[in-house]
Amino acid sequence: MAETLRRVLSPGRAAGPGKDTAAEAGPPLLLLGGPGSGKTALLFAAALEAAGEGRGPVLFLTRRPLQSLPRRTPAALDPLRLQKIRFQYPPSTHELLRLLCSAHEAPGPAPFLLLIDGLEEYLAEDPEPQEAAYLAALLLDTAAHFSHQVGPGGGCGLIVALQTQEEGDSGDALQLSLLQKYFLAQCWLQPTAPGSGHRCFRACLEPGGLGPREEWCVAFQPDGEMRITPWPTQAGDPRSDKGSSSGGQP
Repeated sequence: MAETLRRVLSPGRAAGPGKDTAAEAGPPLLLLGGPGSGKTALLFAAALEAAGEGRGPVLFLTRRPLQSLPRRTPAALDPLRLQKIRFQYPPSTHELLRLLCSAHEAPGPAPFLLLIDGLEEYLAEDPEPQEAAYLAALLLDTAAHFSHQVGPGGGCGLIVALQTQEEGDSGDALQLSLLQKYFLAQCWLQPTAPGSGHRCFRACLEPGGLGPREEWCVAFQPDGEMRITPWPTQAGDPRSDKGSSSGGQP
């Protein structure tokens, strides 16, 4: 699902060479960042982007309703796109597992994009590594089931947002290392020096072997508006060609 997130981060840019918006979903993507780094905003922007592709619905799972929508973006004001996003709010890990296990019984068309926000809150209920592995495997199995329902040429993508800590303990590091084995594509949101009155983050997208690493500057204005520009040093920066084989933060 790196291509969907790439289109969010590169507004107005067409799909990359050889990329088709109706092609296979690609590897599952892990969206990583600290508290208040804009993970939920980017996740919802990805939902809006996918909802505008004219295919099936988007399933957005989170523990609680979103407090606000992205500001001043045409996609956020499009009621047709909003109607294609199905929100569900499993309040606990048990309820999330129950929802995923019963996904094959859900009526209506299968979603072609599955989004999970705040995975760390579910993992915190039982921080054992085997529980994280089970949940990750179940998420991938659910996306694979939806892909089978969508049919050939489609597929169901999977993007999961996970909060990271600047001073993570060994348990958090172990969970992250384990999850990275399941989610080959990753996007990190790193804080940068703030501008006048707004918060800035460096978005580093590692598409999981399906293209080069790309970087952007994501700035949030005081009114909540999200502005995205290419990272200024990306051109000619040798780090932009590094893959995600290191398994760590860029």
